[in-house]
Amino acid sequence: MTSSTPSYTPGELFASTVPYYAAFRPRYAPEFYTLLAERFGLDGTQRTLDLGAGPGIIALDLAPLVGEVIAVDPEKGMLEEGRRLAAEHGITNITWRAGDSTTLPTLSIGPVLLTVMGAAYHWMDRDRVARDLDRIIEPGGAIVLASRGAPGDLEPAPWRQVVDEVRTRYLGPERRACSHPKERHQDVLARSPFSRVDTARWDHTLTRTVDEVLGWVFSLSYSSPAQLGGKKDAFEQDLRAALLAFAPSGRFDEVIHTEAVIATRP
Repeated sequence: MTSSTPSYTPGELFASTVPYYAAFRPRYAPEFYTLLAERFGLDGTQRTLDLGAGPGIIALDLAPLVGEVIAVDPEKGMLEEGRRLAAEHGITNITWRAGDSTTLPTLSIGPVLLTVMGAAYHWMDRDRVARDLDRIIEPGGAIVLASRGAPGDLEPAPWRQVVDEVRTRYLGPERRACSHPKERHQDVLARSPFSRVDTARWDHTLTRTVDEVLGWVFSLSYSSPAQLGGKKDAFEQDLRAALLAFAPSGRFDEVIHTEAVIATRP
């Protein structure tokens, strides 16, 4: 098995994850939204920004708590999937906008109470984005980052090693297209206009089927269908066999971590 990968553009890379992202990425803990509602008095009237929204993993759960969510993402397919999911759930107060952190000053978003970001901030020029957000976040508002925590915060579930071994056979040991900055988000925000930083964490156990594990793997930038190219079907077959050899029950348990970093002005 060779470890060469097809060439791709960033747009193609993330476009290839669209069918898997919303369906197989775990949701953030319900306690995350309860914390935001209580701390910021969310009563169905506030405007919020979801920057790097993808298909609306956060926006869809936040929408019932606020007046409007502006969901911004550069990938057309992600926005289309978000619109489809919103319509499916009867959610009408999300505005879907094409753009990214570099176009933020030109989007004319207007004042928002909160800017929330999922697994997106690490792709950005974090210092500049915090300064740009200072111009649109209202007094008493915040930057809110939701993530699975930093690498190494939790011991990986044993079945993750099976996934890593098969992925390495196909794509090599390097996580291509994966970006984990060395400086913590909290330290970047501490020197920003939003320098008062609090962190909250919740854990819960998620049980997946083998099909759900495969869908999750294809939702990741470093094992996306674009990365695998013509080897996708063979990869899927080999990974399915390896997972079922590891756990013949077809049940794969994992502790899922939700970390919320809330940064406010001093």
